[in-house]
Amino acid sequence: MLYASELASRLAQDAEAVCRHYLSAGRRAGNYWIVGDVENNKGRSLYVQLTGPRAGRWTDAATGQYGDLLDLVRETCQLVDFRDIAEEARHFLGLSQPEPAPQRGDTGGQASVDRPAAQRARRLFRMTQPLAGTLADVYLRKRGIVRASDHTALRFHPACYYRDLVNGRATSYPALVAAVTDPGGAITGVHRTWLDPDGDGKAKVEDPRRALGGLLGNAVRFRFPNSAPVPVMAAGEGLETMLSLLAVMPGMPMAAALTANHLAAFQLPVGCRRLYVAGDDDAAGWHAVGGLSRRAQALGVLSLVLAPELGDFNEDLRWLGPDRLAARLREQLAPEDVIAFMPAR
Repeated sequence: MLYASELASRLAQDAEAVCRHYLSAGRRAGNYWIVGDVENNKGRSLYVQLTGPRAGRWTDAATGQYGDLLDLVRETCQLVDFRDIAEEARHFLGLSQPEPAPQRGDTGGQASVDRPAAQRARRLFRMTQPLAGTLADVYLRKRGIVRASDHTALRFHPACYYRDLVNGRATSYPALVAAVTDPGGAITGVHRTWLDPDGDGKAKVEDPRRALGGLLGNAVRFRFPNSAPVPVMAAGEGLETMLSLLAVMPGMPMAAALTANHLAAFQLPVGCRRLYVAGDDDAAGWHAVGGLSRRAQALGVLSLVLAPELGDFNEDLRWLGPDRLAARLREQLAPEDVIAFMPAR
């Protein structure tokens, strides 16, 4: 009879086969299997060690989740009871013996705790410096975002740690660091954009953007009042998308959820009556818009979609200019919000 740790060890002996079965949307990269998340979406934030003493250990850099392959079976199959998890693992391994209930102290069926990741995120944010005049400020100005230093959620780290998930090499690059906060304003995570030290855009690495800590339901928030209702706000995926909207609507509270999946799961603030959802013009973006809009409507919140003219609002800002972006938004906002949040022409 195999206990949780033994089942996890057996799975780890053929970690790549487990990944190919449960995370088929991913791919092998060196000693790792890389995929988007435990729901088997395409991407690069979740990585599984395939070889060595840590074979089978996995981490999702976007959410802070981590565990062994038994945890992965639980998450991918959306199982709760340990007996069901063990049965699925035994089925994959071709075993037939029944599993006992977990013994005292056996944590194989318990959810992984992401508190350490959130603590690391807060520690990293404390190590940053104000944005104004830094390489990150210059990077955003080149993207048409000229007042980013007004936002306390955005900071700069001159030498932010970066580890290549393929070859394991560690180095550091300058980075734009954004604080992810919960509805109460507590930092639950950070988002990092590593930058080229010579000022040539993002760092020349495989994945120059990564998140750390608790993202689910949370976001990078701009212009949110302290301890007050937020009757009108906008939410979208990317930092640059929402900062581009703030360039022409500087007074509206906004939230960047960082990914399409996390946008769909964003937790609306207390008192919200009208929500503008900024969609990127791609399949994932519109799926997220639909998901958040349905959730908002179920809560009695009026949901209105803001659509870019080009691929996203940063492209609109850079290539069409702020005046044309503002004109397009005036057509999509409620009249009272044009008066409240957009500068008079």
